[in-house]
Amino acid sequence: MTATIFAPLPLPNGTTLPNRLAKAAMEEHLAAPGQLPGEAIIRLYDAWAKGGVGLIITGNVMVDPRALTGPGAVVLQEATDLTPFKHWAAAAKAGGGQIWMQISHPGRQVWAAHGQPGWAPSEVAVDLGKHSKLMARPKALTGAEISAIIQRFANTAQQAEKAGFSGVQIHGAHGYLVSQFLSPLSNQRSDEWGGSLENRARLLLEIIRSIRKVVTPGFGVGVKLNSADFQRGGFDAADAEQVVRMMSGLGVDLVELSGGNYEAPAMQGQTRDGRTLAREAFFLEFAARIAKVATMPIMTTGGIRRIAIAEQVLAEGVAVVGMGTALAMCPDLPRRWQNGQDVEHLQPVVTIKDKMLAALATMSMIRRQLQRIGNGKTPLAHPNVFFTIVRDRLRTQRLTKRYLRWLTTQGV
Repeated sequence: MTATIFAPLPLPNGTTLPNRLAKAAMEEHLAAPGQLPGEAIIRLYDAWAKGGVGLIITGNVMVDPRALTGPGAVVLQEATDLTPFKHWAAAAKAGGGQIWMQISHPGRQVWAAHGQPGWAPSEVAVDLGKHSKLMARPKALTGAEISAIIQRFANTAQQAEKAGFSGVQIHGAHGYLVSQFLSPLSNQRSDEWGGSLENRARLLLEIIRSIRKVVTPGFGVGVKLNSADFQRGGFDAADAEQVVRMMSGLGVDLVELSGGNYEAPAMQGQTRDGRTLAREAFFLEFAARIAKVATMPIMTTGGIRRIAIAEQVLAEGVAVVGMGTALAMCPDLPRRWQNGQDVEHLQPVVTIKDKMLAALATMSMIRRQLQRIGNGKTPLAHPNVFFTIVRDRLRTQRLTKRYLRWLTTQGV
């Protein structure tokens, strides 16, 4: 019998999620000065916690101050003051669910305006067509630098547990550093970190092992993995299935399957290899296939906005339903579903033809909703796209200046 979305889910680490609904990671862009969580993040996560999800996964928290997905990102290092992180964790637990910190390194997917190189497995630039100059020039990592990054992931996970988080999720999807190592398009190395899938997966597996050495057995360790890059010659579903098999026995408690990257934003329903994604639950077909061979629970995220689709996900053998955009538009959606109320219009409407600009506009629209919730306001039903883009651009410029000033204090 298929579990209902409000049934509890025991995890391999011995803890239990109170239901099968998860708030998937979104880039909030809400860091306070010092790249720390502040009042806006705490209000936002309190709203999600009280909205009824069983698991909250944070927006990506950076393990290295020199490598941020955006200037409003939170950074957590070995010596970071944990006081604001403790407040964040406490707020996110207010509804009785778990809170996992997504920990990430963007690799080559960093903006040129940050003034840092895009550390990557190989010197293969991000191809955004006429927008490519917006991205930093990639720099291939040395073996010593790779080892240092693995240690940074472990340090951040250890700090997250000390701050009261229930677990961490390693971001191995969407074209960030771990995903770059997994993909033969971006990883053209000939040493032990490149070539075969086993070598390309080495970074992810070593990060998992390093984290498990420094956290307690009951602390959750999850992985966000692409079901495919959706680019010809890239990481594909067969690769994803093999990587999930490789993670067996390493203490992974949940694998979330998504897809795409900056070049092919499949997480927004766009591909570059000719495939057509489902209109809703973009990656369900891949997740259902991998769930059949996985030894840990599988979660899928991407385009899920209706309770009927959430129930379909569980019926296909996937254990956890991840939602992002829908919860930016309606943070208490799980409570409403539980009360028998369905909600419509949970997807920003963007009609820009340029795919790169459309993807950036969609992210701007979502960030604006998150900022409103963080400021104690309700989400807008129909925000103006072009005003939102301009507003987000100006805000990003201000945050970039603040971030660059802060970076000079970090001794890096």
